[in-house]
Amino acid sequence: MTELRKDPVVGRWVIISAERAKRPQDFPPEPAPRREGVCPLCPGSERMTPPEILGYRQGGQPNDPNWTLRVVPNKFPALRIEGELGKAADGIYDRMRGIGAHEIVIESERHDVDLFDLPEKRFEDVLWAYRDRLVDLKKDQRFKSVLIFKNHGAAAGASLTHSHSQLIALPVVPKRVMEEMAGCRDYYRFRDRCLFCDIIVQEMDQKVRIVEETGEFLAFAPYAPRFPFETWIVPKRHQCAYEMIEADQAKALAAVFRRTLRRLNLALENPPFNFIVHSAPFSERAVDFFHWHIEIMPKLTKVAGFEWGSGFYINPTPPEESAKYLRELPE
Repeated sequence: MTELRKDPVVGRWVIISAERAKRPQDFPPEPAPRREGVCPLCPGSERMTPPEILGYRQGGQPNDPNWTLRVVPNKFPALRIEGELGKAADGIYDRMRGIGAHEIVIESERHDVDLFDLPEKRFEDVLWAYRDRLVDLKKDQRFKSVLIFKNHGAAAGASLTHSHSQLIALPVVPKRVMEEMAGCRDYYRFRDRCLFCDIIVQEMDQKVRIVEETGEFLAFAPYAPRFPFETWIVPKRHQCAYEMIEADQAKALAAVFRRTLRRLNLALENPPFNFIVHSAPFSERAVDFFHWHIEIMPKLTKVAGFEWGSGFYINPTPPEESAKYLRELPE
C-alpha cells in the first residue's frame, strides 16, 4: 500500500510507493531505450487504459474511439482514490495512506503531434479539461491541492511519446507550494498588494524580460530563473486559482501558451521540458494575495550536488537574453 510520510526536519511529504518497489538492480545508470509498440493512448486502445473520467467527442459513447481528448486514471498511479486517509503517528513521525487522484490528460487522438502543434481550439480544449477536472476534484474533501504538469521528452520524465499531461490530487499541500504561498502572503501583508500583480506591472514597464504580451496574459522570463529559457505565463486578471478561469481567458491563454511553446521548440530544437500550473490550494483563502500562473522549464542543464545541497541554481543564460531571443523569433 502506498503511503505518505512526512520529513520532520523540513516538513516535506514523500510518497513511498511500495506498489512500485524496486531493487538496486532495477535502477539502470542510463534510461533504457523505449520500445515502440501498441500505444495505450491511441484510439482503438481504450481497453488498455482505465475507463475515462472525461472525454471530448462529437458523438458516441464514453470509451469509444471517436474522441479528440480523454482523461483517464493513471494505470500505475502514485496515489489511489479509494479509501480513507488514516492519519497516524509513528513515534515522532507522521504518516497517512497514499490517498489521492492521479489522472492522465490525453491531449489529442493523434500519436504524431505535440501539444504545441495542435490548432488553437484544440489547445484550448486541453486547458479547459484542466479546469473541468479541478472543479470536480475540488468537491472531494480529502484533497487539499492539485498539481497539473506536463513532462515532454524522456529527459523531462515522459515515459510515453503520445502527447499527454497529468494531474495529481493530494491530501496535503506540498512544501514548495506552501513556500510560494508564504512568500506571496508576506508581501501582501507588507504592501497590501498582490506580488504577481506588481511583477506584471514592473515587467511591462521595464520590457526587457517580456516574451509576449497580450490583453489578457504576459509571457516573460522571470527575474531570477533557475534554468536557461525558463518562461512564466501569468494572467493580467487577478485570480488565485486556475479553476476560476473563464471561457474568454482560456481562448486567450491557448494562443499565447501555444506560441510560447512553439518559440521554445524552435529556439532550442525540440528540447525536453516540464510545465507546471501553479494554483492556490483548495484549503487556502488566497483570493487577495495569490495569483495562479504557469511555469515552463526546458531541461537544458542538470541539477547536481551544489543545487541539491544549497537550494541555489546555476543558470548560464541571463533572462534578459533568453527573452530577447524568444521575442525576436517568428511566431
